[in-house]
Amino acid sequence: MNAKGNIAEVKPIKDVKKIEDMKEFLLSRNERDYLMFVLGINSGLRISDLLKLTVEDVKEGIVQIREKKTGKVKQFALSDTCVKAIKKYLKNTGINTGTLFPSAKGENKPISEKSAWRILKTAAEWCGIEENVGTHSMRKTFGYHAFKQGVEPYYIMKCLNHSSLVVTKRYIGIEQDELDEMVYSQMNL
Repeated sequence: MNAKGNIAEVKPIKDVKKIEDMKEFLLSRNERDYLMFVLGINSGLRISDLLKLTVEDVKEGIVQIREKKTGKVKQFALSDTCVKAIKKYLKNTGINTGTLFPSAKGENKPISEKSAWRILKTAAEWCGIEENVGTHSMRKTFGYHAFKQGVEPYYIMKCLNHSSLVVTKRYIGIEQDELDEMVYSQMNL
């Protein structure tokens, strides 16, 4: 919450070094949490959809789910980074069926969104990330870095299931200085 008592908007993690620091910290503590972060920043899934993933949903390298918020079916291929992390996680944990992110509180029950939030807040604080980070930061980080890597905003909008490009650009934190750098300063007609 911010000083006015409102829920503070979470931000994408823009610094690639900070992302690597987060991954290193999470892996050193818990491979499940590391995998959650890796899948989150590489898939753009909402936390509610990410946490309900099962081993069966990811084993073949293609994810097909029905999004909780929109009810729409979403299908996408996992990146090599995700596939590698999943294989290592499944091998090291011995998990071969059921929930991908099991909670200690119940058989085949995933961790809660609140637990995921705590995990990410702790990691962000340890890594010295000053921006407000939460579970939605993973989704925003996905969109932001896709944009920075040159993915057309239209495709990012489709991946995030947004209704307009304006919403997507605001959502992923594209600020005026980035627009100046990436667009206006390049226009030399």
